[in-house]
Amino acid sequence: MSNERERRTLDKSQEHMARGHYLQYTLKEQLVHGMQVSNLAWSVARRMGLSDDFCHQVAVAGMLHDIGKEEISGQIDENQERLVVEEMHYVRLHAAAGYEILKREGYPEEIQKMVLHHHENMDGSGYPDNLSGEKIPLGARIIRVCDVYAALLSDRPYRKGFDQDTAIQLMIEEIKNFDMKIFLTFQRVIHEENNMEIILPPIEI
Repeated sequence: MSNERERRTLDKSQEHMARGHYLQYTLKEQLVHGMQVSNLAWSVARRMGLSDDFCHQVAVAGMLHDIGKEEISGQIDENQERLVVEEMHYVRLHAAAGYEILKREGYPEEIQKMVLHHHENMDGSGYPDNLSGEKIPLGARIIRVCDVYAALLSDRPYRKGFDQDTAIQLMIEEIKNFDMKIFLTFQRVIHEENNMEIILPPIEI
């Protein structure tokens, strides 16, 4: 499949999701973040030589990875720099909440599990199940890297977004969280491709 056809396949999946459950997202920032993670995850998976079906699945999961936040949004104040303990508990529920939404709506099991485990860390310190290493689904490991990077580049109410080099350095300091093979592929993608096109796709809302 040519690069152009692959990009059309991704665009089609994004359009389908945007017209479906992703419109449950009430915050423009969440929609934009999902699109950024989706684009980057698809690019990383493609660079890794994974199948067209897998690239499609990780793109869809990347777009929907935070949809569970809709069910806990009333319990947290994302405008503050540090969450209180009770709020952190609710934040940690969003991956499982997203999994339940996708399961209920009949999404493929592979996509469900990517969403469920996108906050697992390679050293077993993540959530919700403290999985480690290759016990974490491959798609979830890809989304983990892309999610952190996109979040670091984004403005928050309590800070400005970091530049690319600073974001990469911050991720290297927490490298124990990431699959090294995926991280190295991710670095090649953002340095060799048009990073701004991947991270900031044109979106009209």
